[in-house]
Amino acid sequence: MTEALREQVAAQLRRARDRSVGLTDAVDDDDLVRQHSRLMSPLVWDLAHIGNQEELWLVRDVGGREPVRSDIDELYDAFQHPRADRPRLPLLSPAESRGYVRVVRDKVLDVLERVPLEGRRLVDNGFAFGMIAQHEQQHDETMLATHQLRVGPPVLSAPPPPAAAGAPARSEVLVPGGTFTMGTSTEPWALDNERPAHEVHVDPYFIDTAPVTNAGYAAFIADGGYDDPRWWSEAGWAYRKHADLTAPRFWQRDGDGWLRTRFGVVEPIRPDEPVVHVCQYEASAYAAWAGKRLPTEAEWEMAARFDPATGRSRRFPWGDEDPGPEHANLGQRHLHPAPVGAYPAGASPLGVHQLIGDVWEWTSTDFTGYPGFVAFPYREYSEVFFGSEYKVLRGGSFGTDPVACRGTFRNWDYPIRRQIFAGFRCARDAAPDEAG
Repeated sequence: MTEALREQVAAQLRRARDRSVGLTDAVDDDDLVRQHSRLMSPLVWDLAHIGNQEELWLVRDVGGREPVRSDIDELYDAFQHPRADRPRLPLLSPAESRGYVRVVRDKVLDVLERVPLEGRRLVDNGFAFGMIAQHEQQHDETMLATHQLRVGPPVLSAPPPPAAAGAPARSEVLVPGGTFTMGTSTEPWALDNERPAHEVHVDPYFIDTAPVTNAGYAAFIADGGYDDPRWWSEAGWAYRKHADLTAPRFWQRDGDGWLRTRFGVVEPIRPDEPVVHVCQYEASAYAAWAGKRLPTEAEWEMAARFDPATGRSRRFPWGDEDPGPEHANLGQRHLHPAPVGAYPAGASPLGVHQLIGDVWEWTSTDFTGYPGFVAFPYREYSEVFFGSEYKVLRGGSFGTDPVACRGTFRNWDYPIRRQIFAGFRCARDAAPDEAG
């Protein structure tokens, strides 16, 4: 078992590094050190930060080895320097960053060969290595978002996602409600905010069988949705006016239609794809316009994990097996969401589609700890973000790697964020005569 686990860990670390290299080798050194948006770090900062976190946790803590570059810890501490300030720091050059992450990785692989993967919570089942693989993949998705903000000719390519196998037969389904197990206490690489498993009661509700599409969102715009404060929360309407929001980010008018810019390519929006690059305020306004609301986090997870036939919470909508290419649009295999209905094998028992992959889905829930939450292995991963400032997103996007995506995985961000690969689906309360 231990050798198989070591091989699994090494494979996940290798996949993450291959992706990091691809995202940074795609551009020249000038692009690596440039800040493409004040919302994002220079790509070269992300690369060295990946190596620094790997050094801190796996070389020094798990391995007990001497530091590789203790002099740069402060430069790559995400809490010490806001993203907007990072270009002015004395960062490692692209060549130095590449050399640094290679040296760290060589030491990590040596640690992996020698350290027991048991007897200490940090290393049990390879947790620390899995945490670092997830961390790198999370930054890879952040770097992918930076590429989307980059101005210039296209540098990334990928085949298109599969065509729709047919839209879901129904636009929404009834989730009967009841009590289900939310979160996990058994997933070996689950992060602290996913723990512990706990019972949650949910009233009956309806949830959309698919994310809101570009066509659906365009109808909201055409009906004056951005000009009618009835649909917006007070904070949302204030931000809509302040930021002059008129459409999803990267959309532009083309006569009576819309174009979008996608990784340097300008193209017509695809009407049957999930809308992406909308903030939580926009998602909430659309839902109100449609006579619905955003789901709570518990409603989203119940729709994604609960199997009414067994009464058990599954790891994923389709079951307990890891995601395959037939289940979901994950891992940057494609560079945009797949059309609604493209992954019938990934649907939940109730017939809810594309809960995993394609777009992160905004919920109405503030990011807080579950009952019995314990920060591990450090408060700065989750606990310092708890509160009403951040809203929870669930499900992952086309840029999320499977290692960092589970039915219990929780993401969070400010409700104004639009550069992330976020969309949404709607829910509504079930009236007594509808609840059965």
